[in-house]
Amino acid sequence: MFRVLAVALLILCSAQVQAGALAIVNARIIAAPDAEPLERGMLLLRDGRIEAIGTAIELPNDARVIDADGATAVAGYWNSHVHFIAPPLSEAAARPAAELTRALAEQYLRWGFTTVFDLASVPGNAFALRGRIGSGEVDGPAILTTDAPFYPEGGTPIYVLEFEGLGEAARAGEVATPAEAGERARRQLAQGADGLKIFAGAIVGGETGVLPMPVDIARAVSGPTRQAGKAVFAHPTNLAGLRAALDGGADVLTHPAPQVGSWTPALLAELLERNIALVPTLKLFDLELDKEGLPAAVKAQVIGLAQRQVAGYASAGGTVLFGTDSGYIDWYDTRDELRLMGEAGLDWRQVLASLTTAPAQRFGVGSRQGRLAPGYVADVVLLDADPRSDVTGFAAVRAVYRDGRRVYPMAGTGD
Repeated sequence: MFRVLAVALLILCSAQVQAGALAIVNARIIAAPDAEPLERGMLLLRDGRIEAIGTAIELPNDARVIDADGATAVAGYWNSHVHFIAPPLSEAAARPAAELTRALAEQYLRWGFTTVFDLASVPGNAFALRGRIGSGEVDGPAILTTDAPFYPEGGTPIYVLEFEGLGEAARAGEVATPAEAGERARRQLAQGADGLKIFAGAIVGGETGVLPMPVDIARAVSGPTRQAGKAVFAHPTNLAGLRAALDGGADVLTHPAPQVGSWTPALLAELLERNIALVPTLKLFDLELDKEGLPAAVKAQVIGLAQRQVAGYASAGGTVLFGTDSGYIDWYDTRDELRLMGEAGLDWRQVLASLTTAPAQRFGVGSRQGRLAPGYVADVVLLDADPRSDVTGFAAVRAVYRDGRRVYPMAGTGD
């Protein structure tokens, strides 16, 4: 599955390859979650790929050498839940290249993300941003996108209607019949979407509260998406929404669903059997509950339920994908998300997998991305910390290389 997505992502990753060799030496290399760290290791990068890894690599004469000075080297991160719905990234076709580059550096590259998955934004906007990065005009991570979301009829989320710059225009995402849903799904996929997103449980407020998507409409979206080898993302919210997601053919849950309570053994077994991936977005709950003004005890209970769902699924062998919902929330610093995952019980290997190998495998490029190994894409993050002792160390980013070229710190700010 996801073969078409793999091809598209490889094209993206080959767009900005720097010729020549770069050697990163004197690094603690954690090549993958299942690998033992290599102390005082060396990485040789050439033409956008990792050419060699070890402790005694013979460096070519043309290699530019970077002394990592004991920093930790890991593979480039994936953020599997972002949005480009706030300026300047929401205006990708019109904003100056330098402004977009700065925003992408501050919001994503700064935190180690060399690949991000946009889970619904203004139609066509992510394509425009991706195109400007691919042409070399803008520096930024590789971008995958679901393009416009799918809401049930009357199910545009209340917070989307309130979001600046969207408003009533967001109702265009609503689909009323399976035929309408299927036609739009095929159109978005043909236009280059790397997956599609359904609001299986849409928060509409009022007496309804959460409006579930009819299963036949969800299936009309998921059918052509899966046929194209791409992923179906679903926003669940509550039990009815979770059932609509599962019965409608979803592959990835974009959030836990604290309203469901603790997952029963039967539900957990079903999630595992269906090979569903889960994006924690724990900081999102923290911020949203603050806005609600709920008592601290209630807030702790809700976040605790979300954490238990994530931890229970991870410990059972389920796939967890790191994601922040950044862009919807004005919060890009990953330290709190990492801390909340660690407090839930995920160890450093599980957290690193959620950032690297798990999304690369889930989205069809696990044989070329997600770990540091010869032949793999040269996406590398250098950390001023050892995340084995504290998972928030994954946020201590010193430098980021995408396709073997340094993209953070930005050019002119030193190595």
